[in-house]
Amino acid sequence: MARITAGVASSHVPLLGVAVDQGKTQDDYFAPIFAGYDWTRKWEEEQKPNVVILVYNDHASAFDMKIIPTFAIGCGETYASADEGFGPRPVPDVEGHPDLAWHIAQSLILDEFDMTIINEMDVDHGLTVPLSMMFGQPEKWPVKVIPLAVNVVTYPVPTGNRCWALGEAIADAVASFPEDLNVQIWGTGGMSHQLQGPRAGLLNREWDNRFMDLLIGETDEAREIEHIEYIRETGTEGIEMIMWLIMRGALGKKTRALHRHYHIPCSNTAIGHLVLEPESS
Repeated sequence: MARITAGVASSHVPLLGVAVDQGKTQDDYFAPIFAGYDWTRKWEEEQKPNVVILVYNDHASAFDMKIIPTFAIGCGETYASADEGFGPRPVPDVEGHPDLAWHIAQSLILDEFDMTIINEMDVDHGLTVPLSMMFGQPEKWPVKVIPLAVNVVTYPVPTGNRCWALGEAIADAVASFPEDLNVQIWGTGGMSHQLQGPRAGLLNREWDNRFMDLLIGETDEAREIEHIEYIRETGTEGIEMIMWLIMRGALGKKTRALHRHYHIPCSNTAIGHLVLEPESS
């Protein structure tokens, strides 16, 4: 039986991909950011997950205003790195797990989640930067990846409650897959940041850390945070944090924190990172 053994949350700032690709991770500016992932890289080597369900948002690479899926699951064999204007990142292609992905898609749709199924797409920094943060620069990614894209770019976006419930349904789907697989689920994006307008550069350390607190233990208070609070307190792009709730919902009623990291600034973004494991009540 497949099982979700851990959840990982991380910002996916594109500048971090640039730092990795250009060998600048130990520069004065970047070293404190990457140091917060040292623990996780060693831990991942020990855990050896078979599959990562990677929750992220596309940045007009696979989707644009012609089609805006609320939730899209990648069921393909492989995914190339997208060209986001400066050429594709020099990273390995992402290898999917079609059998598990199709199983999850079917289970979710029968569970009344209207998923968009994607068999061909390129993946951008939203997905590849977290892989680089956890695994460095391998010749081949050490895990298979199921991309789960969430619309947090164009309103209406899903509620935090819906995201949490989707995570719960994903956990049920994984548990019903007959193959013995070590599965992790990652929630990416955020934390507080605003890229435009009079509040460009907004960072909110206090709110960000309170949000991370709410993902640890038994509380499910975070699923009730309204869109307007994310926007008011964390900027227009802070809404990306609802993707962390999919990860948290998949871990069950109670979690334990294994690792935590927070740093500001990175570009004009706050960096947050959590490693959680399910814990029996």
